[in-house]
Amino acid sequence: MTDWIVFWAVIGIALAVDSAVSRNKSGARRAGLWSAIWVGLGVGFGGWIALRHGGEAGITYLTAYLLEKSLSVDNLFVFILIFSLTGIPAALQPRVLFWGIAGALAMRAGLIAVGVELLERLHWAIYPLAALLAYAAYRMLRGEERQTQLVEKGCALCTSWLARVMSIHPQLEGARFLVRKDGRWMATPMLVALAVIETTDLVFAVDSIPAVFAVTRDPFLVYSSNIFALLGLRSLYFLLSGVIRKLRFLRIGLAVMLLLAAAKLALGSLVHVPPLVSLAAIVVIFSVSIGASLLFPGRAKSCTHRDQIAAVEPNTEGCEECLRTGERWVQLRMCLKCGHVGCCDSSKNKHATAHFRATGHPVMRSIQPGESWKWCHVDGVRLD
Repeated sequence: MTDWIVFWAVIGIALAVDSAVSRNKSGARRAGLWSAIWVGLGVGFGGWIALRHGGEAGITYLTAYLLEKSLSVDNLFVFILIFSLTGIPAALQPRVLFWGIAGALAMRAGLIAVGVELLERLHWAIYPLAALLAYAAYRMLRGEERQTQLVEKGCALCTSWLARVMSIHPQLEGARFLVRKDGRWMATPMLVALAVIETTDLVFAVDSIPAVFAVTRDPFLVYSSNIFALLGLRSLYFLLSGVIRKLRFLRIGLAVMLLLAAAKLALGSLVHVPPLVSLAAIVVIFSVSIGASLLFPGRAKSCTHRDQIAAVEPNTEGCEECLRTGERWVQLRMCLKCGHVGCCDSSKNKHATAHFRATGHPVMRSIQPGESWKWCHVDGVRLD
């Protein structure tokens, strides 16, 4: 009981301070400071466990924590994609991430409790869990495109699963998740982004929690390592969002970790791997994948159609096709060759993409307030 009291006291105080000083702020300096604080708290808690329960327990916790922290970095790729697709500006992203991570705390508690009970009652359950980890490693190596497609489908305002439950208001209403229009409650893009974050975290949790079971079955160590790894994600996102895609070998390193966890889980009754060896393996794999990414960055894709960008102005104040039928869509894209204005791919009609397919004009830009990015359809890259 003392362990849980100390754990929740540390978490509560840190969350209260973080929320108070970081409200609607996402500067790199603040993000770097809080990333360091959360990592310090996570590692320091391992020291407290070592003092209270012995060195082996402390090393086991640190191994579980570093494994979860490493695997949680993959969430950052998804955060970037979700905010890009739903058009959530940087000033509102902290609010979405705060509630997204808060929901993950409750969801993971339930999953961990079920997992521990399952392994206690059914020893053979370790084998399907090990197979699940091996499949997760394969998906991480080969399934990035499918992951992107699933997130894109979830973020589409008109066709997401949330749109089947309630009506979607396509325009941001400040920091509100819900807005009342014409006598009914409607979800804003903020709620769509939050819903996708929660559903994707469920997928990540199904992968990462069995990986921690390969390290320990102690519910307290599993949950505390999960939570400390998750709570630094918000700050880590704002710190690394600009460079995370340059870490080209990171997914390979994470896949190797999952494969090793699968082997350890399946062969745990036959081969004993000391906690210190597991900890060293995670540190080495993560360090090598980051170092290799920095040493061998590869050639970034670039746009080869800049010569087709003209100094054009929007032809209309809204989507040309939607205006003809009396519809109104606020997330707009403009063709940089002819000035055509179309609705984005979150709409049911996707007129901006339809214009490219009809004309072959390659580059468009967002004309939504607060956004300035350009996109080349042909090369599939954003322009600087």
